[in-house]
This record gives sequence, structure tokens and C-alpha cells, in this order.
Amino acid sequence: MSPAFDYSALIETRPDGARRLDLAVEGITCAACIGDIERGLRGLPELVSARLNYTNRRLAVEWREPGFDASRVVARLGELGYRAHPFEPSRQEEIEAAEMRFLLRCLAVAGFAAMNIMLLSVSVWSGNVSDITDETRDLFHWLSALIALPTAAYAGQPFFRNALRAIRARSMTMDVPISLGVSLALGMSLYETIHHAHHAYFDSAVMLLFFLLLGRVLDQAMRRRTRAVAGNLLALRGETAAIIGPDGEIREAPVKAVKPGDRVMLLPGDRVCVDGVVEDGRSLVDASLVTGETAREPVGPGAMVYAGTVNLEGALVVRVRAAAEGTLLDEVNRLVETAANARSRYLRLADRAARVYSPIVHVTALATALGWLALGAGVHDALITAIAVLIITCPCALALAVPATQVVASGALFKAGVLLQSGDAIERLAAVDVIAFDKTGTLTSPEPRVANAHEIAPDLLACARRLALSSRHPLAAALAAGALGSTPYPGAREDAGHGVSASIDGVEARLGSAVFCGAEALAAEALAGDPEATLIAVQQGEQRAVMLLHQTLRPDAVAVVEALRRRGYAIAILSGDRERPVAEAARALGVEDWRAGLKPAQKIAALEAMAAEGRRVLMVGDGLNDAPALAAAHASLSPVTAAHLAQASADALFLGERLKPVADALELARKANVVMRQNLGIAVVYNLVAVPLAIMGHVTPLIAAAAMSGSSIIVTLNALRARIRATEPAAASPVTQPWPPRAASAAQRPARVIP
Repeated sequence: MSPAFDYSALIETRPDGARRLDLAVEGITCAACIGDIERGLRGLPELVSARLNYTNRRLAVEWREPGFDASRVVARLGELGYRAHPFEPSRQEEIEAAEMRFLLRCLAVAGFAAMNIMLLSVSVWSGNVSDITDETRDLFHWLSALIALPTAAYAGQPFFRNALRAIRARSMTMDVPISLGVSLALGMSLYETIHHAHHAYFDSAVMLLFFLLLGRVLDQAMRRRTRAVAGNLLALRGETAAIIGPDGEIREAPVKAVKPGDRVMLLPGDRVCVDGVVEDGRSLVDASLVTGETAREPVGPGAMVYAGTVNLEGALVVRVRAAAEGTLLDEVNRLVETAANARSRYLRLADRAARVYSPIVHVTALATALGWLALGAGVHDALITAIAVLIITCPCALALAVPATQVVASGALFKAGVLLQSGDAIERLAAVDVIAFDKTGTLTSPEPRVANAHEIAPDLLACARRLALSSRHPLAAALAAGALGSTPYPGAREDAGHGVSASIDGVEARLGSAVFCGAEALAAEALAGDPEATLIAVQQGEQRAVMLLHQTLRPDAVAVVEALRRRGYAIAILSGDRERPVAEAARALGVEDWRAGLKPAQKIAALEAMAAEGRRVLMVGDGLNDAPALAAAHASLSPVTAAHLAQASADALFLGERLKPVADALELARKANVVMRQNLGIAVVYNLVAVPLAIMGHVTPLIAAAAMSGSSIIVTLNALRARIRATEPAAASPVTQPWPPRAASAAQRPARVIP
């Protein structure tokens, strides 16, 4: 992007006067790049802040000077070796897809070339100890060179480009010793081939590229899955709104066209697309996805409604306060971005090792060459020895230590029902010592269940489930889920705000409110003892019943929480729901540390307070209100049924109705982290033994290459230990109470009628 580009139209002015510009930055390969960029931009004193999101490569810069030229930021990034352009989610997705395709091509080329060069090398190795002629050996070396040199020139581009950029920016990354080692190995091999030497090392250089590209592809794949784009919010906000004109005419328009002060119509079953105040109408609103509140909130004139909630009952006329920008959804998204930026400064184990390892490698090789020259050796011999040191210390084992383990652990986690979304998720999960659960949709099942199904006649319950298939009411989905294989009744019709009716063999059947079904007396009896449940009535001829819907704990929640507590984890519940249902869930699970009624910012504050005490918290949540906390926690998990933004903010997703994948993820992560550290230890011990021998000249480049390959094989074999399956959580304690508490009599049972 040319510095002359006009960025004025892309600059966002905040209410406090600060100006912000979002840029997409190309060329970021590791978490260390965050520090390089942010430190580099400190040279622009006008900037108030510069924050880079490692996940989606989004750089947010802020300043207050009205005359500041934003193109200076792009120019400074160019000096640091990075390209920048305006951040556009759709364009960023295309760029990352193109980058992944290029990495896959590089990997394929390197793998194909490595196999062919190894075939030639094996022939040379066996021939050197038998009867190979000099001409045949030279031919095989030249064939290897013809394959290796163009392969390295193409497949090595991801490393060579990054190494050049790091050198220009006067920084040190793992790509520098990799590029130097590969280039010198190829150069020395070509020199030896020209001079008819017995050994060449084209195979080692290309194999190294192949293994490293494999790790880079895996990292890129995980990072793409974590990208949080604006499209994740569209499903919650809604794309269109029904605007009421001055003449009372209703017209459909994109949400972006809605302005504060406009009036919009919300019909039953609609997802609220704006933040505003109700002017006319009464209804119930489902805000569980946004606030974590399980109870349906009654709204009427003067009440606030928020984008992302669902209108359940009557039609509403809402005066808009915020639509396309400035809504509660936008505030949540801002909190997510701030938290993700802060967490992205975490340096991975491999990055931390590279910061120490890379300078030592170069200094050691240079000192070896100078030392041999000082002792009177020729330039050729000194260079050969120094290159042997570089080859033997080439960070193949170090670079494979983490990626190889990640590959194995990712497969084991997948079998356990956990999908990794972050390259460093395993390291984060392994360090956790506190687990903070959201309640609604996380400890409880995502959808409410019929708690008294055993009390209702089977044929009447089956009728209710089939009727529910014809309803738009969100709670009808809880009933319809049990109608597997069934089809809606022919001619079923829905009376908005009341229920569904159909004629079955000449008998009228109804599903909906107690009044609609003539079940007021049954509803009143249920209401007397169970105000926390949700009630739906059903009628078929003279038969009537009321169904109590509860969000029940996941089937294995008690057992999993007990197992985690025995492993030494502290357990907490951070919920946006009301105090009573949170207290009941905590009591059933035996959790003493619980907090209810928390807003997104309060959840972040609770996590920060734990972090200030030195705790490393795993947040497990599913709602939109959990997304900022998921991004702020040291590690995070989310069910696959979670809101899009919550999924995008989590380090990993777990599948199914059970919580067991959470326990499996923690156990497998700990095992994998141990293996990663063992692999790094193997790489260090290998170097401590091999490097002195290479410095003393006792190791030829061929032996160095073989030793390097051997260390890589050992590391890979050790990584296979990370696939050990996690153990089953123990059964629940017999004294643990079920939740919600089921009373022995109807007078003790909770319920609330949906009018």
C-alpha cells in the first residue's frame, strides 16, 4: 500500500476525541513480531497506543493530534519490514486463504523433492562403502543439486523473506538461523559437488524445510480458525429492520440504514436488530444469549431492548437509540478485541526458546571459524567446520519440538471431542489452575428440557412435540427436539402470541399459553410452587397438561466438576444469570465460589482479580456476554453450540452434550506440555553433546546431518506419547444433589406461564 493513500475516510473518531485506524499487517509469523511492531511504532510520539492482535493480524493505532498523517504509520511499518493496508475482514480472509494455499504448495514441493533426493542419497551412502565410481557419485550429487536448489528457492520463501525482514529490522527470529543453515548447507554441498567430494548435504537442507513447513502450515490452519470477523455478529444483529415511516407505512431496510430516532417494528420470533426503547406493545424477551439471564424478561413501554435478544411474544414498536454502531453488541465486540490484544502478547514456548537459541547458534559458528583460522587452518577447513556446527545446531529438533507434539495432541483432542483454534492453546491449557464456568448453556444444557415429561401421557406429549414443529416460538424448539422423525401436522396454524393449533382426526389440538389451551387451573397449581420454570400447555380434545421447561445441568456436570476438583483445580462460576438459579447450580455441583448477575466487564474484572493473585484461569462459556471473558482469560473453551463471537474468542471448542471434553482437554494438554518440554530438553542435550565435538573438528558435515536427523526422529517419536487417551472422570458423589431440585410434591415444583 503506497504511503500516499488517503486514509482519512477510514479513521474513526471516538467520543473522547481520540482517532483510531485499523490496519491489516502482512508478514507476521510469531508472537515475537508483536513486540517488534509495537516497539517500532513508539518512534512516532503522536501515537497514544498501538495494539496488534496476533490472531487476525489487526493493528489498531490511536492518536489525538488532529493533523497527524496516518500514512506515517504505514511508512514506519515498511521500515520495519512489514506491509500494511486498511483492515477489511473480507479482504483479510482472502489474504490468509492465499497464504495458506502458498504454504501448502511449498510443503508439497519440499516433500516431493525430499523423497527423491533421499533416494539418490541412499545410493551414494551405500556406494561409498562399496564400489560406486566417482563419475556415478558426481552424477547423483548433480541430480540432487538440480532438485534441491530450485526446491529451496521456492519452498524456502516463507523463511527467507521473514529472515530478511528480521535482519532489516535488527531483530532475531527462528527464521534467521534456519535460513542461514539451509543456505550454507546448500552452498557448501554445491561447492563439494563441483570439487568431486564424497559427501553432499542437499537431503538434509530439503528435509529440514519440509518439517518446518509442516509446522508452519499447522500454525496457520489453527490461526485461521480463530479469526473473528464482523460477519460473526451479523447473525445476532440481523441484516434488515422493519422501519415505520412518518405516514405509518412499514418498509424493510438494511440495519445500516437505520438511524437513532427511527421507529422499528419487531414481530414475535424476530431477533432484535437495534438498541432502543419500547414505545408500544408488550412482550417477553429472551436475552440469555446476550446477558446469560435464563428468565424471559417482560418488556413494555419505556423498557430497553438490545440487539441480539429475541422477541418472544407480542409485536413491539421500538424507538432506536443505536443501530449499526454503538449497540451493546458493539460494546461486547470492543471488550473482546481489547482482551484479545492483551492476551496475544503471550510468547509461546518455541518463541521463548528461539530468542535465546538463535544468537547462541550464530556466535558459536562464527567463533568456531575464527578459532580454526587462528590455529592455522585453511579457509576451506575452517568454513567446513563452522558449517558443520551450523548444521548440527540447525534448529530442526528445536523447531519440531512443539509442532510435532501439537500435531499428535491435536489428534488426541479431536478424538476426545475438542477442536483447537489457537496454536498456543495447549500451552495455555496446561498452565491453568482455576476453572471458571459460565452457567447458562455451559454447565446447563444449551436448550431447556421438559422436566416433567414422565408425568404426561405419552400420546399427549407426542402430540405436543409434533405441534411444536409448526411454531416459530424459540421455546418450541425444546419440544420439537424430541420429535425426531416426525412431520408437522397438516394444516397446523400459528396464532402469534398465543400458540399453535391443528385438527387431528377431527379433534382439535392446541399448544401454547395456558389460556389458549384452557389449562389455567393446572398452570396456577404449577405456578404456586415452581416460579423458576417455564410453562407451556397442551390440549387434545378433553386432555390437558402443562409442561415444565428447565435448563438442566449437563448429564456429567457433577462428575466432571468433582474430578477436576480432585486434580487440584479451583472451581468458580461466573454467570450473568440471576442469583437463585446460579446458587442452585453451585449447590448441586458443590462450588463455593460463585457470582451471579455479572455483566461482561464485571466478568473481565473478576478474571483480572484472579490473575493479580497469580492464578491462571480457564474460562468456559458460550454466550455473547462470555466472549470478552473468553478472550481475557489465560485460556478458554466454548461449546460448539455457542454464539459465533464466543466461538471466535475461545482457544478451543468442545463437542457434544457432556462436559467430559473439558476435563480431557486439560489432562491431555498437561501431558502434551510435558512432552514439549522434554523435546526441548532433548534438543538442548543433543547440542551440549554434539556441538563441542563439531567445534573440535571431530564431526564431518555428513555426520552432523545424520545427527541432526537423528535428533529430529527422537523428538518426533517422543511426541507420539502425547496421544495417550485421557482418563474417565470418576462417578459423582452419592451425596451430590441434583439440579434443578425436584420436589416430592407439586406444591414444591417451580413454574411460570408463557402468556
